[in-house]
Amino acid sequence: MATDCLFREDAYLKDCTARVVALTEQGGVVLDRTVFYANSGGQPGDTGSLTTADGTRIAIDNAVYTDAAKSEIAHMPAPGAPAVKIGDTVTAAIDWDKRYARMRMHTALHLLSAVLPYAVTGGSVGEAESRLDFDIPEAGLDKDAITARVNEMIGRNAAVTSRWISDAELEANPGLVKTMSVKPPMGTGRVRLIEIAGLDLQPCGGTHVRSTSEIGTVRVTQIEKKGKQNRRVRLALA
Repeated sequence: MATDCLFREDAYLKDCTARVVALTEQGGVVLDRTVFYANSGGQPGDTGSLTTADGTRIAIDNAVYTDAAKSEIAHMPAPGAPAVKIGDTVTAAIDWDKRYARMRMHTALHLLSAVLPYAVTGGSVGEAESRLDFDIPEAGLDKDAITARVNEMIGRNAAVTSRWISDAELEANPGLVKTMSVKPPMGTGRVRLIEIAGLDLQPCGGTHVRSTSEIGTVRVTQIEKKGKQNRRVRLALA
């Protein structure tokens, strides 16, 4: 059953009321709707809790997609957590501080990919530090110069918005896709675009802040050579 992924339209929702519609063989709890982001695209799944009508709290360690189309999400309880039953009504709540830090970092990585307009071969979103891997030929990359350019973009207070296009529209505009290793979530007939006004536009299913100014100051902490044409750039919240 498809999960109504509320975070795709409003990443600032911290909780919601939902109904348990399925339980997976791995112990996951599938809800009809959720605010939990599921692990994908280099961004970890949210942690948090499900609270039943009688006040029982089930700690959630992760959220994962159960299908290739990324339409159903299973909430993975912590070991030893109380059980729920199909049909139960619960309040799903995320660990907001952790999520918001990831929103800031994920948006900052989009700006980094705009500063370094090369194909992205990998990436990881963390709360304090994140990284992108680029397919870059032999080239000198200056940490301070990249840091200054990203922070200049952040300082523009540019709006960050999302919209949907069809799979066919994306296929007709392959230049929108920057990632070589992670394919945009396709197959449902539509693809979500994230636009940073005047700075960046690309397909992305992740969570983001509403304005670049929310990111705060960042710095490039390290540039690693991972292969003849592979450079790993690490970015941290200052």
